[in-house]
Parts: sequence; C-alpha cells; structure tokens
Amino acid sequence: MIDGPKEYTPKQAAFLEALTGEARGSIRTAMTMAGYSKTTKISEVVRPLQDEIIERASMMLAMNAPKAAFGIVGVLDDPSAMGARNSVAAAREILDRTGIVKREHLEVSATDTNLFILPPKKTNIDDMDTED
Repeated sequence: MIDGPKEYTPKQAAFLEALTGEARGSIRTAMTMAGYSKTTKISEVVRPLQDEIIERASMMLAMNAPKAAFGIVGVLDDPSAMGARNSVAAAREILDRTGIVKREHLEVSATDTNLFILPPKKTNIDDMDTED
C-alpha cells in the first residue's frame, strides 16, 4: 500500500514553513512562530517531523546549488575579494551535498611487457621423499 501525502496539524505546518523561512533554521524560533508553548520540548515537535525536516533541508541545499556554483565562478573574476576562500569552501560543501562533485580521473599506464612475480610454490611434506 502506498502512503498518500502526510497530513500535518496547523502548528506542524506553520513550524515547517517557519523553520526554512523566517526562523532560518532555528528550531525554537520556528516553534514560537508556529504557536507552540515555550515549555514544549523540542523533541516533541521534531521527532514526528524528522523526515520532512531533512527533506526540506535537502531541498534548500538543492535550491542554493546554482548560487554556490555562481559563487565559485565569481571568485574567478575577483580572486582577491574579501572572504573568497570562505565563499569557495561554503559553495563546495553545498555542491558536494547536492551531488555535484568534482571529477577525478585516474590514469593507469602499462608497458608492453608485464612481469608477474608469484610467491614460492608450497610443497606438501607427505609428498617429499625422505631417506632414513
């Protein structure tokens, strides 16, 4: 059986919207904005929404991947810009987490003649001729 879209309470929906919006990732701020009491435990709100929170964080990274790519390219135009190194590092992290990684090539070359060195052959003691 395929589950349909998950239903959220109005507070849960407001929390999710605030978390990736105005609260900018602050769980307690998002809870307050959604109308949860200050005495409500964070785990009580996050546990049932864990998968949705992770999905939204992943979506946020994906939405910022183009910005990260432009950030790296922008450093090419002005490599001496203030914070260029930090900008490239942050952009690289975002791109890595969204699956856009640098390509690495491994080149293997061989000569025309190959030589394999095998370990010495083991002999069985019972097969050896011994003289008494």
